[in-house]
Amino acid sequence: MERIERAAVFLMLLGDDEAVKLLGHLGPNELERLGVAMCALGEIAQDEIAEALADFVTEADREILPAQDRPAQVRAMLEQSLGPTKAESMMQRIEPEQRPRSIEMARWLAPKILVQLIEDEHPQVIAALLLMLEAEPAAEVLSALGEELQTSVVSRIAKIGPVSPEAVDMIDGLLSQRIGQSFGAGALQMGGPREAANLINLATGQVSQTVLPAIAQQDADLAAAIEDEMFTFEMLFELDPQGMGRLLRDVDNEALVDALKGIAEDERTPFFAAMSSRAADGVKDEIELRGRLSRAEVQAAQRKIVDLARELKEQGEIVIGGDDGEFV
Repeated sequence: MERIERAAVFLMLLGDDEAVKLLGHLGPNELERLGVAMCALGEIAQDEIAEALADFVTEADREILPAQDRPAQVRAMLEQSLGPTKAESMMQRIEPEQRPRSIEMARWLAPKILVQLIEDEHPQVIAALLLMLEAEPAAEVLSALGEELQTSVVSRIAKIGPVSPEAVDMIDGLLSQRIGQSFGAGALQMGGPREAANLINLATGQVSQTVLPAIAQQDADLAAAIEDEMFTFEMLFELDPQGMGRLLRDVDNEALVDALKGIAEDERTPFFAAMSSRAADGVKDEIELRGRLSRAEVQAAQRKIVDLARELKEQGEIVIGGDDGEFV
């Protein structure tokens, strides 16, 4: 089963009250994907139930819990124990620069609606707003903008730094008018080449082929920084067996085990497919025997492999993202 299907099966095993509580922590895109998977489930076999539970146990065995939406979790618990008024007062004390609530509202709007709201705004305003959204809907909004506007927005996303209180107040007025929500006035540190690269990778159409060359003409160093961040470990999943085999010849075994331990079992298939059965079994055994790893250790191992893959691509020994000269 796919990961989303295993999550759907796990939810179906829970009681209605427990499932509702879990669904309440999900964002709109997550709810949509999970709802589709749940509706598509037919009769659930015993082995599928076992697979879903095993996946849950694997996730529960991780050393760290993600910090995403932690303030929202704390707020929910405080509201249940103290009531909404006292909870709001406490959150102001422990989280004085909380994320603007208007952005929470924007996360639930369809990308095509957001485009209608912001397409006439200054590129700097659009860049700031996109950085406050989830990456996937932000990329959909970027894809729907005009080509010239896309270049201006991505360039600003890569260079934007601290946002002044005056700028935040201006965005506050815009969002209050457009979607009826308030916006906090604290300075925000946002953006960077990684965020710009993530949006380009997720955008549809020819965004990478038009935006990056245009930015390179204005700022070659900035374009190179964005390109560096666009090369991700997940891109290696698309390597053909020959290219993967060439990469694995130079990969340190310890780095490979650490890198693969941090991804789902089905995502390891392209790596094992490029090995002999004996070598693949050996790596699988080492993954099982490896103790807990922090997220930083996994990411460091994956970065090492990515850097090696990039070198091989530049030497023309492997192909990633097509062989037409586009950025990867």
